[in-house]
Amino acid sequence: MFLLHEYDIFWTFLIIASLIPILAFSISGHFAPVSEGPKKICSYESGIEPMGRAWVQFRIRYYMFVLVFVVFDVETVSLYPWAMSFDVLGVSIFIEALIFVLILVVGLVYAWLWVSKLADLG
Repeated sequence: MFLLHEYDIFWTFLIIASLIPILAFSISGHFAPVSEGPKKICSYESGIEPMGRAWVQFRIRYYMFVLVFVVFDVETVSLYPWAMSFDVLGVSIFIEALIFVLILVVGLVYAWLWVSKLADLG
């Protein structure tokens, strides 16, 4: 039978983990000092006067480089456990990992072509 009382520790942890950020944000919202003025609405609060506009547009190509890096970083982290337990898991897990890598390679080729198309445009 499914016994709910065995999950008391889990539910307690979940409630505490949910209440801590809520309490932290509410306490800081009530007790944080609020000051307004010309320095506060400035782009940078470091005391240095900004040069130019605060909103500078970056090329979308840089965002694509970051996204491709994140995808392959996650791939590396995901493949490591598969590689360490390959002898235990067998061939079926190897085929799943191969499909996973092929999907990521297709995504890399797509991103590469998209970035090169953007580079040609401007």
